[in-house]
Amino acid sequence: MPIRKQKGRQSRALRIFFATDVHGSDRCFRKFVNAAGAYDADVLILGGDIAGKGLVPVQREADSLVTEVRGERVSVPVAEADRLYSEINMLGFYPVEMDDAEVDRIGRDKPYLEGLFRREITAQIEGWCGLVAERLEERVRCIITPGNDDPLEIDAVLERAERIECPERTLCDLGPAVLASIGDVTPTPWDTEREYPEEELGERIAAMMDRVPDGRRAIANFHNPPYGSGLDTAPELDKNLKPVLHGGRPSFIPVGSKAVREAIKRYQPSVGLHGHIHESRGAQKIGQTLCLNPGSEYSADVLRGAIVDIAADGSCVDFLLTAG
Repeated sequence: MPIRKQKGRQSRALRIFFATDVHGSDRCFRKFVNAAGAYDADVLILGGDIAGKGLVPVQREADSLVTEVRGERVSVPVAEADRLYSEINMLGFYPVEMDDAEVDRIGRDKPYLEGLFRREITAQIEGWCGLVAERLEERVRCIITPGNDDPLEIDAVLERAERIECPERTLCDLGPAVLASIGDVTPTPWDTEREYPEEELGERIAAMMDRVPDGRRAIANFHNPPYGSGLDTAPELDKNLKPVLHGGRPSFIPVGSKAVREAIKRYQPSVGLHGHIHESRGAQKIGQTLCLNPGSEYSADVLRGAIVDIAADGSCVDFLLTAG
């Protein structure tokens, strides 16, 4: 899909397709890989929270498969297993066939459940790495970095994949610009593995950005969006993680990172690529930096993304938010 260049702007030297927060959706990941051809992208960047959110036990009863989907008991013929598993996966979960004993065990043995969950995540991502190697044209680079919902185990899987680059907390040369990536975020109510106080997150960002060579432009791939940017607006939650209501209506507040905002103001990368807050799709300027959050709608089987065209000097030529 071409982006019409505005009069007086430079020609593009690099096209990036960016997406984020697919949360285990096989369909969205396949769309991500296919985006290289659909949008004539030179680089695919998947910016974090690629793992699913949990397990769904599936049991056999005679010739049927029985489970819960969206809180309701579902029974389908074994012949329809693919359709059932696809629906569960679309919601961000991993269907796992179990007998009564294993269902009982995961209900009382949290370490066992966690280990099983992480094995499912690892197996899926290994399969995705194979899909990239099989389907992606050699000319296209594929960069995948983790987010706060991704267990630490996935880093090693991504790092050993032949066709995938995982430059987490490091700089990556894209030619016209240097990519700086970090999936760490400020604390959330869910206490995930890659959460740090604002001050420490700022130090981690500075440790990367201070190494950008003089005269080079940077692209910031920071999973956490900048605070108060309009790319970080989410429902306010009470101590029980229930939405706060004012006048009968949900209250929305900024939940992004002040450290990320300060880093963008200080270093002025040409583009900021963000995610984390699914409902805050949009584009905002902070100084001269174009900040983007394509949003996420994986549970509706929709891949939201952003095409970003970069000039030879590392500046942003244009962008387009996509959905497909």
